[in-house]
Amino acid sequence: MRDKLQKMLAAKEARKAELAEKAKTTEDIQELRDISAELDTLNTEMNELRNMIEEAEKKAGEEEFRSQKPVPQGPEGRMNPMATYAKVAKEERGEEDPWDTVEYRKAFMEFAKTGRVTPELRNGEQPTDAFAGVEDLKAVVPTTILNEIVRELKVRGQVFNRVRKLSIKGGVQVPILSLKPEAKWVGESSDVRQKVQAATSVTFSYHGLEVKVATSLLADTVTLDSFESTLRDLIVEAMVKALDEAIISGDGDNKPLGITADTRIPDIGNVVTLSPSEIGSWAAWKKEVFAKMPLAYKAGAAFYMASGTFESYIDGMVDLNGQPVGRVNYGITNGPQERFGGKEVILVEDDVIAPYDDANPGDVIAIYANLNNYVINSNMQLALFRYFDHDTNQWVDKAIMIADGKLLDPHGVVIVRKGADEGETPNP
Repeated sequence: MRDKLQKMLAAKEARKAELAEKAKTTEDIQELRDISAELDTLNTEMNELRNMIEEAEKKAGEEEFRSQKPVPQGPEGRMNPMATYAKVAKEERGEEDPWDTVEYRKAFMEFAKTGRVTPELRNGEQPTDAFAGVEDLKAVVPTTILNEIVRELKVRGQVFNRVRKLSIKGGVQVPILSLKPEAKWVGESSDVRQKVQAATSVTFSYHGLEVKVATSLLADTVTLDSFESTLRDLIVEAMVKALDEAIISGDGDNKPLGITADTRIPDIGNVVTLSPSEIGSWAAWKKEVFAKMPLAYKAGAAFYMASGTFESYIDGMVDLNGQPVGRVNYGITNGPQERFGGKEVILVEDDVIAPYDDANPGDVIAIYANLNNYVINSNMQLALFRYFDHDTNQWVDKAIMIADGKLLDPHGVVIVRKGADEGETPNP
């Protein structure tokens, strides 16, 4: 069975390579789209085959282990099947993920609370390539905690959980295909073929996102579960805020380049300004904001703004016929569902996007976009090391995650800024 699956995988890999070569030479837009669709299908099928092969190999390994190892004996020579199961499970855990064993998790808790490095921690201390440059790395965060952190980030991060996630090597240029051919009137002898090319590209760097946790916050935790949940909540609370802020307004200096700081968006005219008389006008929003979004990008686009902007100016707004346009439906889910002009409204914290009343002229007060065009590139791994803070006279545990982010396509973003009152000068 395993050999058959490997042959199927090899055939699909060969087909994938064939399509990749074909994509380099084709000049037909429809053919390129067909190739892309087939590649997506192949990647899905190949991942499924790899999982099936892994399961088959694991099963074969278990059978071989049971056939070669004697069954441990209990008292008076009776068989002890639980001892056999525990030994097999322990060895399998160690082979699959050395940072997910109970021994390593307990050693990590001891290190985070006291700084003591036990043999289990030292044996498991093998940093990945992403952390190779961190000289004083002490321990990799256990997989159990990491999985919970990633899950919580996707739930709590209103902005982060809507962007695309990648895990590719930093420093590699990722091409963005230009699929916008131009139609021309031609004569009999004219050649109108247009080659599809990678007009632009983005390059991801290695930026460290660090969270500092005072050891005193962890010292009182006794059980392994309470320690892991406490550490998870402390890290998630800080990282959610930092990631959301970086995606929206990061300046690209040792952090991701945020949407509002991307200089390509003003170049294509997708930045609009709404004056105090226009912020509550349906006609102004339709003309200045909705109309700016190209039709190809409207599917999946949503508004991102502070609660104060929505509650004060959008909710209760009516169109020219007196019909409400900022609808809030209650009772369908656990909370209200805000919508504006048929589009979802995602409310963010005031320090991510300022409310209209608190913003200065020229400040961003809303973003209209499909955040699937924004990419966060990270291996989603965390490393923990500790140091002594002489200013506070206490030990501090610092968790670091390597990540970067960039907007792939600026055409699918409309930035809304606050206009100036008469006599005011807007911020640049």
